[in-house]
Amino acid sequence: MERVQPAVVAGTFYPADPEQLRSEVRRYLREAKAAASAPPKALIAPHAGYIYSGPVAGNAYAQLAAQSGTINRVIILAPAHRVAFTGIAYSSATAFRTPLGDIKVDLAALSSIAGLPQLHARDDAFRNEHSIEVHLPFLQEMLNDFKIVPLLVGDATPTQVDEVLEALWGGSETLILISSDLSHYLSYAAAQKMDREATNAIEALCPDDLTYHHACGRKPVSGLLLAARRHQLKVETLDLRNSGDTAGGRDQVVGYGAYALC
Repeated sequence: MERVQPAVVAGTFYPADPEQLRSEVRRYLREAKAAASAPPKALIAPHAGYIYSGPVAGNAYAQLAAQSGTINRVIILAPAHRVAFTGIAYSSATAFRTPLGDIKVDLAALSSIAGLPQLHARDDAFRNEHSIEVHLPFLQEMLNDFKIVPLLVGDATPTQVDEVLEALWGGSETLILISSDLSHYLSYAAAQKMDREATNAIEALCPDDLTYHHACGRKPVSGLLLAARRHQLKVETLDLRNSGDTAGGRDQVVGYGAYALC
């Protein structure tokens, strides 16, 4: 049976009007300045409202320009903010909707990992969650024809995330996307220090150096770092800013980083 996951933060985190949304995403991509040394196998990108994190996310997604016709599957692992659960959650939805259209879920890929003990069907976890949705318009703008495997990470270990990634690793047709912001609600100077610590850990592929306070997506990021070590990927930091640089004041900021793993 077909079931579509609706867009729940259109009109709040990003524009609900398709033309306005497309224009905004294209602007972030056009203004991107960083260039990775090679086409990325994986990206780490932020998931806040576009006025805050959109400029940083643009530096991540601009790296996909040369792969628009190659990538046909995107594995998305994002932290769950709304519902507490153990393990990793998947949805019964067959497609995810944004104002730019529907994106099909790769049901065959999802079926191939559904037997892993850390995987659980949890539609409730997706009901009001933004950490996957905000990435989808960027993917729709950059890729031609693709499906997604959307997963929410709850109380899971990096090893459990790594096991999922290994099962779905694939080749050049598969992109891995990790959704994470960095520090939360610190002063501007304190956030800069903590976000640099997080970036050092990510660049060094050292998940043990990441704490909950470094990144809300610490667990999916840590799982990716384990996989990156095994596959001998290197991390390139594309952008590191916070909401004090993009929108809002500097008393309490949220940190954002964009990283390519090649």
